[in-house]
Amino acid sequence: MVGVLEAVVPSIAVGLIFWLAMRFVVRADRNERNAMAALEAREDEERAQREAARPAAASHEGAEPSQNV
Repeated sequence: MVGVLEAVVPSIAVGLIFWLAMRFVVRADRNERNAMAALEAREDEERAQREAARPAAASHEGAEPSQNV
């Protein structure tokens, strides 16, 4: 019985280490995807605000300069 445990325990330990490593990788990936989604949403919001403010400023840029003679 002891010989069987000595043969099985290393395999179980390696499997457990692999499972933990993969768990950390998957969690890190999920957290990074959530962070990137939040960052992109914030950038989209800022871009929308800039686009909303641009037409007011652009209306003055496209006007012909008046010529005083």
